[in-house]
Amino acid sequence: MSRSSHAATAARGLGTLAAAAALAVGGAHAAFACSIGDFSAVAVCDAGGHGVIRVTDKDASGTPARIDLYLQLNQPINNQRLIETRTIARPTPRGATVEFVPESWYAGETFRIHVKAGNLVDDDVQPLVVVREDNCAPAGPSASASAGPSASASSSASPSASASASESAAPSDEGSSASAAPVAAASPAGGGVRLAETGGGGGGTVMAGIAAGLVVVGGGIVLAVRRRAAVRGQRSGG
Repeated sequence: MSRSSHAATAARGLGTLAAAAALAVGGAHAAFACSIGDFSAVAVCDAGGHGVIRVTDKDASGTPARIDLYLQLNQPINNQRLIETRTIARPTPRGATVEFVPESWYAGETFRIHVKAGNLVDDDVQPLVVVREDNCAPAGPSASASAGPSASASSSASPSASASASESAAPSDEGSSASAAPVAAASPAGGGVRLAETGGGGGGTVMAGIAAGLVVVGGGIVLAVRRRAAVRGQRSGG
């Protein structure tokens, strides 16, 4: 085989390898190209318990994407309204997410998510996101407003309730203190009623009567002694 034949064979081999490499690179690029299948959306609760629409982008090519959130309306014309637009600047194969917090949130509410990623994707995420009954409700302004009056009402009711409770408790305290100091108690001997711990009971009256009796008896004894002395004096003088 001549040298020219060897050169031609080598050239054909190199051309085949180059074509195979180009096909491999093209296939890899196509495999990593951004597509609408890289995007998904769900209605979930965030860490704070608020209802959110979470969109995830698992684009291995890293193509930045603009995400538009639309609310589907029950109207024949203009049956959708743009709620918010977010951007995923650096998507990764593991997934980059953005979260939308809608103003309204109720079972059956439907949202459409549109994706625009360069010249590769300009489509809606399928299926549409529908809020279920078991999805949490976000604590929006309406919830805080409804909670405000009830809180103020409870705070305003608390002082009046405490005041009425103190007023109703006051007479009972006075009554208990009055009943704790009884005016009279039963006599231990069962002989009627005596004053309790006042110093004016039956015991004091008896002692006073005994003292008066002793004074009378003493006075009588003194008078009797004096009379005997006078009689003796008269007898001795006669």
